[in-house]
Amino acid sequence: MPLVPRHLKPKHLDATKRREPGAESREPKPRSTRLLPLLDSRLSAPWHLCAKLLCWIALLTFAFAASADNVRVRDLVTVAGARDNQLAGYGVVVGLAGDGDKDPIYTQQTMANLLRRYGVNVPVSTLSAKNVAVVMVTADIPAFAKPGERIDVQVASMGDAKSLQGGVLLQTALLGADNRVYAVAQGPVSVGGFTAGQGGGGGATVTKNHPTVAQIIGGAIVEQEIPTTIVSGDTIELLLRDPDFTSAALMAAAINEVYTNSAHAVDSTSVQVRLPPAAVGQTVNFIAQLENIEVTPDEPARIILNERTGTIVATASIHISSCAVAYGNITINVASTLNVSQPAPFSKTGQTVVTPHTTTEVTESKSSIIPLPEMPTVEKVAAALNALGATPRDMMAIFQAMKQAGAMQAELVIR
Repeated sequence: MPLVPRHLKPKHLDATKRREPGAESREPKPRSTRLLPLLDSRLSAPWHLCAKLLCWIALLTFAFAASADNVRVRDLVTVAGARDNQLAGYGVVVGLAGDGDKDPIYTQQTMANLLRRYGVNVPVSTLSAKNVAVVMVTADIPAFAKPGERIDVQVASMGDAKSLQGGVLLQTALLGADNRVYAVAQGPVSVGGFTAGQGGGGGATVTKNHPTVAQIIGGAIVEQEIPTTIVSGDTIELLLRDPDFTSAALMAAAINEVYTNSAHAVDSTSVQVRLPPAAVGQTVNFIAQLENIEVTPDEPARIILNERTGTIVATASIHISSCAVAYGNITINVASTLNVSQPAPFSKTGQTVVTPHTTTEVTESKSSIIPLPEMPTVEKVAAALNALGATPRDMMAIFQAMKQAGAMQAELVIR
């Protein structure tokens, strides 16, 4: 018996059994035509489900595209009061195997003071600082850091040490702006570079990165918590990282949609939010809910030009009015060669002289004025300038000329 699909087998067998003796045998229809109505009847429901699923996917895709520009509040602001603080300290790195300071007075005096703390009194002039380097230690302590937590520190040489590689930072007190100790740093330093070679006459020295700057991951222990206040009365203040009046107003409106009449924009930087009665005593939960509110910030029309690196960054809000642009390059090649003039063979007079010969060639590339229509998007602006074949350097000159002509409605920032 030939193999047939399971849903066709009963129907096929019933048709064979109902065939009467002597009746004319009919040629079965091609399987393709027999399967079509069956597929229509059997798979109609699944196809409807697939169609509904595709509709839902399309709706979700549209909704995602519609909210693609939304940004969480936490990515745009910081909470006033919850800020980092800077710490700094003066310390000593030891064990530098001859790469330390070259016996400056302040290094020797630091070593003498350090030894005096341990009961060793020696004259300053007798100390050698070849294996020691005086350094400045800096760190940022975050808000709400508790005693016993560890923070990262950076170590930088103050003297003429060649490298801090392999050194160990001795216990260094890190002070705040109020001259109070908030952390203590100590440990082996990690240098992201090296120096090899002896230098000097006939020697060579190879240096990679900055071997006189190092860091210690988790090298400082917090000794004292910095008092932090984030709620003033019943108000929390949100500070925009990029101050903008429109963005501040939009953020206040988005917060008011969730917490009615609780937020208002004070200026381009701050948005004040009043705690609802249900959030009293649950400030952390309230701030967490605030940070997850989505808002569409305003994007300024701005073009950043960095002439040192040839980098151009433009926002999507730039607008260029109709104008005409022509650009061209002038190349000047100056070649200098030396010609030798000498008298004829066996001549008794004259002398051989060297005469310089300079050739100057000026080449100006052909260019024409190309009209540019009004372009409201950065994509169209980029496509038009790329079609001109302009290099980044040329684009910088074109952008500056457009700004001077009044055809560019965007802020031009030159670095």
